[in-house]
Amino acid sequence: MANLLDIRRRIRSVKNTQQITKAMKMVSTAKLRRAKERVINARPYANEIVAVLNSLVMRTEQKSHPLLEERVEEKILVTVVTADKGLCGAFNANVIKATQAFMNQNRGKAVTLACIGRKGRDFFRRQGVPIAQEYINLSDLNYDRAKGIAGQLMDAYGQRTFDAIYVIYNEFKSVIQQRIVVERLLPIQQLNTSHSQHAIDYIYEQPPDEIFNSLIPRYVEVQVYRALLESTAAEHGARMTAMEAATNNATDLIDALTLSMNRARQAGITNEIIEIVGGAAALE
Repeated sequence: MANLLDIRRRIRSVKNTQQITKAMKMVSTAKLRRAKERVINARPYANEIVAVLNSLVMRTEQKSHPLLEERVEEKILVTVVTADKGLCGAFNANVIKATQAFMNQNRGKAVTLACIGRKGRDFFRRQGVPIAQEYINLSDLNYDRAKGIAGQLMDAYGQRTFDAIYVIYNEFKSVIQQRIVVERLLPIQQLNTSHSQHAIDYIYEQPPDEIFNSLIPRYVEVQVYRALLESTAAEHGARMTAMEAATNNATDLIDALTLSMNRARQAGITNEIIEIVGGAAALE
C-alpha cells in the first residue's frame, strides 16, 4: 500500500505542475499577440529608414560620419540578447551557443560582451568572460530604454573603445520557429550610392547634411529597438511552445501513473482475496 500512496502523491504533484504550465502558456500566448504586433509594426520603419539614408547619401556632400568609420577589428563588443527568465526551450541556449561560436571564430582578438538579459549575463559571468555592460529587467520594453542602450553603444564606438560592435539575438519567424541573427551594428554597413536603385526624389525641409547627421544615430537606435522587439516576441513564442509541450507531457505522465496506480490497487485487492480464501480454507 505504501507504493500506492507514493503513486497518488506523484500524480497530485504532476497535476499541480500541469496547472502551472497551462497558466504560463496562457500568459505567453497573450503577451505574444502584443509583441508580434509591435514587431510587425517596427519592421517597415527599420527598412524605410535605410532607404532614406541611401537617398540622403546621394544628395549630401558629407559622405562620412563617425559611426560609418571602418577600422581594423581588434577590439570587438558583442551585444548578446537573451531573456531574464528560463522555461522557454532552447531560446537562451541557442543565443549562448552562437555567441561562443563567434568568440571562437575571433580567437586572438579582444572580445567583450554587453549582455541584455539575465540568463546570458549569468552564464558568461560564470565562464569568466569580460562583460562591459549589462541590462536586465527589460520586460517593460519601450523605445526610450532601447535609445539609452543604443546611446551607450554609440558612445563606446565613438570614443574608440571598440573597433566594431555586433549584436546576436533571436529573430521572430513564427510561434515555433526562431532564427539566430549575428549582425554588425557598428560601424554601419556601407550605404548604397547608386542612383539607379533610388529613384524616389524626397523633398527635404532641412539641408540634407543636417538630416543625414541626425538620422545616423536614429538608425542605430531603431536597429537596437527592433532587435529587442524581435527577441521579446521570439521568447514568448518559445515559452508558449515549451509550456504546451510540458503540459502534454504531464498529461501522458498522469495517464501512465494512473495506470500504474490501478495495477497496484488491483494487485493489493487480489492479495487480500487470496489471503481471505487461504484463511477460510485453513479453517475447514
